[in-house]
Amino acid sequence: MKNNYFKLLAGGFFLMAAAGVSAQEEKKLTVQDSVALSQKIKSDNGGDRNVMLNASSNSGPRDVNIGLPASVGGITILENDLPVVYFFWPELPNKTWRQSVSLKNTGLLKMEDLASNMGDLGFAVNSYTQNGTKDFHAKGNLQGSHFGWLQGDVNVSGPITKNGWTYSIGAFLNFDPSTYDVGFNKYEDQTKIYRAGVTKYFKDDKGEFNVFYKYADSYVNTNYAVFQYGPNGKTSEIPGFEIGNSSYYVRDGKMRFKDAVTGDYYWGEFDGKDNRNRSHTVDVFGNYKLNNGWNFKYTTRLHLAKSSLLYSIPLSIFQASATDGYTIAGTGQAYEGNVGTQLAMNSPSIPTTSIMGRFSLNKQIKNHDLSIGVLEQYYNVDKYHSNRSLFFQTVEDQPQRLIGPGTDEYGFYGYNSSAEYFDGSENKLSVYGTDNWKVSERFNLKAGLMLRSQLLNGSYSQTARTEGFTMQDAVLTNIKDSYFHVAGNLNLNYNITKNFGALANFLYTEENGRLESFSTAIAPSVVKSRSPLAGLGIFWNTKYFSLVSQGTYLKKNNYLTRFNLVNPEDDTETQQATVFYDIQTLGWTTDMMVTPFKGFNLHYLITLQDPVYKNFTFSAFGNNYDYNNKTVLEISNVLMEIDPSYSVEKWKFWASFRYFSKQYANITNALYFAPRWENFGGINYQYNKNLGFGATVVNFLNQTGAKGTINGAELISDASPYYGQLLTGSYIRPFTVQLSVNFNF
Repeated sequence: MKNNYFKLLAGGFFLMAAAGVSAQEEKKLTVQDSVALSQKIKSDNGGDRNVMLNASSNSGPRDVNIGLPASVGGITILENDLPVVYFFWPELPNKTWRQSVSLKNTGLLKMEDLASNMGDLGFAVNSYTQNGTKDFHAKGNLQGSHFGWLQGDVNVSGPITKNGWTYSIGAFLNFDPSTYDVGFNKYEDQTKIYRAGVTKYFKDDKGEFNVFYKYADSYVNTNYAVFQYGPNGKTSEIPGFEIGNSSYYVRDGKMRFKDAVTGDYYWGEFDGKDNRNRSHTVDVFGNYKLNNGWNFKYTTRLHLAKSSLLYSIPLSIFQASATDGYTIAGTGQAYEGNVGTQLAMNSPSIPTTSIMGRFSLNKQIKNHDLSIGVLEQYYNVDKYHSNRSLFFQTVEDQPQRLIGPGTDEYGFYGYNSSAEYFDGSENKLSVYGTDNWKVSERFNLKAGLMLRSQLLNGSYSQTARTEGFTMQDAVLTNIKDSYFHVAGNLNLNYNITKNFGALANFLYTEENGRLESFSTAIAPSVVKSRSPLAGLGIFWNTKYFSLVSQGTYLKKNNYLTRFNLVNPEDDTETQQATVFYDIQTLGWTTDMMVTPFKGFNLHYLITLQDPVYKNFTFSAFGNNYDYNNKTVLEISNVLMEIDPSYSVEKWKFWASFRYFSKQYANITNALYFAPRWENFGGINYQYNKNLGFGATVVNFLNQTGAKGTINGAELISDASPYYGQLLTGSYIRPFTVQLSVNFNF
């Protein structure tokens, strides 16, 4: 075997995956839901659009696709109008926030509101803490699945004194083994979140004052599937490995690292502190109605966390013969067969501090609904570092670690050859204003503007990350950058008739770099990235249906990606390329709600889009490559959502179907994954006003689907050599039955 080739290839994959799994992973631009969610039919409310129905896991809301590559951080999540985490790395939002009865309401923040209130592009889940109540209330939810998942969620609230002081206490406990057995631990997701606080209501409904504390303790793991790739983007299971029911974690759940700060070797364990996040949050929020009619709203937060991340990411699979010298680490037995190259990553107990505050005034003045505000966000991360190593494992359910050529006696190599490090703080200070102006009975105009100053202060190292790297041998370079950003929106609705009209919208956001941009040895380019979005469409409301249809243009420039390329003419040769490029999307979305008879609703959404690369050229291996107008990776050109429901007396029957057309897996568009469906269904029964029951089936059509990219195939223009090859990727959850009971007194 070409062991040197595999070491070079794995090393290249290692660097590429390191860039991808750090916060440098690009976000994807499309137009999915850009109409439906920014111009909600018959409502100023963004709605939740089934955003909590996640086909990949139970741990958080699904991404709402806007035509950009999805961020590894997922959809933005707010609580009390502030982000639950300042930045998703190293603390992922689902490790400090979950949908819960301790939240009095949860909805989807529209794109224009996120642009004008946060200065960001996309959608966000916005939620509000269940504050104290003047009467006693108790509510809860208990859920489980036939795989052994158990989730308990309860909140109680009531009065403390007669002069307006009240309390609220809640607990969320999640124990999820997922749909497979990892062998080393019972649960894939074990999360505990506790909230407690007091509310003071002022006389004459003048406002309220809240102080709440939240403690979160969570670890969440991420599994992968092994499958065989075939013609037409089809994938199939291999003997002994069921997609969604088999584990691709190394069997003992342990990986060895060299700490990039101290230089000490240690073992990281999936089921221990090496993959756990603990956080403390104090929120002070409320409002007060001033005598001049203005409503003063405020929300402030102190968030302290210690975040540990532990990941094992598949890079490649190759065939080893008996003469290649691979042995099983636990037994010393010689091994031949499929070998998986794995990237191990651990960031141990990284302290982060966030201090945030939003202060605003709003008032209805004649036909204007005005709001002005200030948003302050301070963030400090203490010596973030990500330790890296590589290892080999068998390709099977619950794989075993292998010792092979070039590894140490434990089966690891390449310690810290792509380690990350940075240290410092960020500060964002923003001022914003919005006006929802009812110009006339037919014409409505909504506008918003945000101005933001962002400061970065810290240090990083440009010392090369050679094998065995530690910060003890590194030279530090100071970070001192400042940026100014403008964001805003303009939305117009005009009723041509009482029920029919036209709409137009425009939004714009800007961003530069973050501290995380400085995590590698390569000095980042923090060129300003601009994202304009423009749309034009119609709406039509009748007794039996409501419809909105809109064409949209969306662009984001100055993407940066670092590719570790494999020469298609000589697969033993690799080369790193830094590429700047743009993404552009033209799309058309139609969103319709049909109510043909009492009790029945049918929601239908279709998006046709063409997200393509622009200004995408580079040189490698003595050749010039031009990928202008190639379709963006992992994005479907056709997206559909079909959501029927029927309610009769105490019963509700519902389903949700989502269609994704083929998604390209390499930048030449030679490799792709076939179209797929995701589906959910359920029955809800409301026994009385206090007690209800539910049953949900995930993937009731028993679909399977692979997605993602194919590592090392960036320059491949012929897919046929990959037919029959074993690949890895994420997948849709297998058929799962979930039951729930909820109460509210």
